[in-house]
Amino acid sequence: MRIRLRSPGVGRGPRRLLRSLVAVTLLTAAYGCRADLLPPGAPTPWPADSARHWRWQWQLTGPLDTTVDADVFLLDPVRTTATETAALRARDRRLVCQVAVGSYAGTDPDADRYPAAARGGAGLRPDTRWVDVRRWDVLEPILADRFRLCRGKGFGAVALADADGYAHRPGLPLDFDDQLLFNRRAAALARTLSLSPGLLGDVPQVAALAPDFDFAVDEECVRLRRCAKLLPFADAGKPVFHVEYAGDPAEFCVATVGYGFASMRKDRRLDAWRAPCPAAP
Repeated sequence: MRIRLRSPGVGRGPRRLLRSLVAVTLLTAAYGCRADLLPPGAPTPWPADSARHWRWQWQLTGPLDTTVDADVFLLDPVRTTATETAALRARDRRLVCQVAVGSYAGTDPDADRYPAAARGGAGLRPDTRWVDVRRWDVLEPILADRFRLCRGKGFGAVALADADGYAHRPGLPLDFDDQLLFNRRAAALARTLSLSPGLLGDVPQVAALAPDFDFAVDEECVRLRRCAKLLPFADAGKPVFHVEYAGDPAEFCVATVGYGFASMRKDRRLDAWRAPCPAAP
């Protein structure tokens, strides 16, 4: 589905009215039919009959706002304290930690555990480097400890970030199959540590990886015109947590709620601010 964002011009008033009416209609239907959600466990369960009804928050910077009206919180396991996760779990919030599995930052507490032979080129963010995902013997114990940190702080799920080094310029001869094998191994490792695995990004491999993961996290599928590629998760009754960094929610929500995604607008800095879409009816 292609989404065309209308430009300002003649007829702005009627269009705004139409968008408002659509949003109100969706909101009324969604919350009128909202399913009762079971409390989270370890690993976090994602009931298929609730897949289209999640409200979520993604915060990696700024003081954590634990009062946000969301069912699911995607957080940094290093910055987030056990006190904060306890406060959220006391309100039956599902907690997902974001763990970089295909890269590391020089500021990471475990940065010195990555040997030179497993280090690649510069990553997507400052002071980060890709890692050689073919070196499972080196990466498995590091990732296991990162996942244990999540469990120790009360998280029940983990979103695997930077799981697509092969698609960039990692400074390593990685290919599609190298990444596929690594991502499946990382998901299986998470399960052995009582964490529900989720795939953050790596959209080109979604069709192959959807059976191995419990949920997906996507950035800007509307702007990039690739939302349909996430349907293997939605069609299997698995949540798709989606965010746009630009555009009018009254416009993109109509498309993504139709797909069954849990969508919202965020700033790229991923602080506490959010403009959520209504859940799907």
